[in-house]
Amino acid sequence: MKLFSTIRPYDRAWLRSDLIAALTVWAVLVPEALAYATIAGVSPIVGLYAAPGALLIYAALGSSRRLVTGGDAATAALSAAIVGGMVAGDSGAFVQTTAALAICVGLIALLAGIARLGFVVNFISVPVLRGFIIGLALTIIAGQIPHLFGVESSDGDFFDRVWVFVTHLDQVDLPTVAIGISSLAIILFCKYRRPSIPGSLIAVGLGIAVVSIFDLGSDGVEIVGEIDSGLPTVAIPDVDLAELGALVAGAVGLMLVGFAESLASAKAYPDDEDNLDADRELIGTGGANIGAGLVGGFVVTGSFSKTSINSDSGARTQMAGLIVALMVVITMLCLTGLFESLPEAALAAVVIAALIHAVDLAGLRLLARVRERGSRINPANRPDFIAAIAALLGVMVFDILPGLFIGIGVSLVLLLYRSSRPNVTKLGELRAQPGHWGDLKRHTDAEEIPGTVVLRLEAAIFFANADEIRQSVRRFVREDTAAVVLDVETVPYVDYTGAFMLESLAESLKSRGIRMAIARDIGQVDDTLRTAGLEDLLEITFVSIDKAVEGITPDRD
Repeated sequence: MKLFSTIRPYDRAWLRSDLIAALTVWAVLVPEALAYATIAGVSPIVGLYAAPGALLIYAALGSSRRLVTGGDAATAALSAAIVGGMVAGDSGAFVQTTAALAICVGLIALLAGIARLGFVVNFISVPVLRGFIIGLALTIIAGQIPHLFGVESSDGDFFDRVWVFVTHLDQVDLPTVAIGISSLAIILFCKYRRPSIPGSLIAVGLGIAVVSIFDLGSDGVEIVGEIDSGLPTVAIPDVDLAELGALVAGAVGLMLVGFAESLASAKAYPDDEDNLDADRELIGTGGANIGAGLVGGFVVTGSFSKTSINSDSGARTQMAGLIVALMVVITMLCLTGLFESLPEAALAAVVIAALIHAVDLAGLRLLARVRERGSRINPANRPDFIAAIAALLGVMVFDILPGLFIGIGVSLVLLLYRSSRPNVTKLGELRAQPGHWGDLKRHTDAEEIPGTVVLRLEAAIFFANADEIRQSVRRFVREDTAAVVLDVETVPYVDYTGAFMLESLAESLKSRGIRMAIARDIGQVDDTLRTAGLEDLLEITFVSIDKAVEGITPDRD
């Protein structure tokens, strides 16, 4: 694998575009990194620690030219949930375990990439991931709103956080409210009306200025406080080996969610689409997390918002990411003192503004419409909306970490459901196009052949759905049925269980005086039937539906 392939060969004419993009990304990354670190339960400076190494290593190993790797609200919240369940109340151990979790995520991703397991991300369905992210975003926002008002917050589930906020409204601090709401308004205005302006950086800068000028830190406004300047040291986190099992279990789920989000972010830009390699993305993400963990950082992933800004600002290669890494290093060396007066209300505004886009209610409405309309034609469409809602409620009711495993579990259940519920469609010959066959539900001019049932099997035939296919075929058979034709053109493969089911089905229909034929088998189906020695099935296999119908209903005309 060639290192820095997303940069080489480099055209000097690209440098100006990459530099402008880097400056824009830096203006967003710094305040977001500080904010996401607080979500992860560690010092804000840890967000900056994680960035340079992650950006550098991803640029060397990754395959996307524009993806920006760094902290993310979703993975930060998951990190806090996993680590909090292991070392609650011990701040020193919390920091060490957070870094160890990043390394575990990195090693798992790295090994998965080397083993070419990039396809595993497909086992988290888009509806489930969407529901999980919406639930996660709402839970995080519910936890950040109290910081906007200066009242007590909770680390529980969504409803617990809302309840604690509502019951402590008597603690509202007016200066904090003014800073928080103003910061949020500035960020949202820039985000939706003036996207070229770094609203987060402006809000953070104004918040620091207001706190410093009026000395609001001594008047009850919560601020970040002392931040150590300088670069982090490289070290292996000190973690009890007895906790390694729990750490690895959490890291697997965190890696799946983070990688799914990262790959989706990279795929959002057409210029990268042809170059993306899922296995190499795993390696790049893995290396970035190892780099972040070794310097005391937290879990990183590809950021959709920062990648979007990077692309919109004209970035051509990962040189922009390397420049951002250098600028973050300079920030840690020279500028950390400026952030000591940063009000937590401004950080909360940064987080809330970054997560608003993740509350994709329009996407849920689309899934609901698909369930309502599409299920009439294909019942397999029904579970998508239910799965999304299950994942959403899993996070909001049972908290973030249980919600993660509920989401993964729902994805696997959905996979099993889809596998065991293949679509079997009844076909008719089109009057306007003799010799062509279409779904009777979709083509009003399709005509059935009297006494003959033509069915299209729209799935692989294997052990998980073989019996369901048998039952579906039988449901289409009527008292006047003399022949059944199975169109298997859309069957990608058949295993031995499926092959012997077809033989058993043919024998069962034959015992009732009904002939069966197979039409348009493709290579793998034919190969399996021959290997299994099912010569009787091969004798009733035809190259087209027309031939099959003629072969078993000679008096068709």
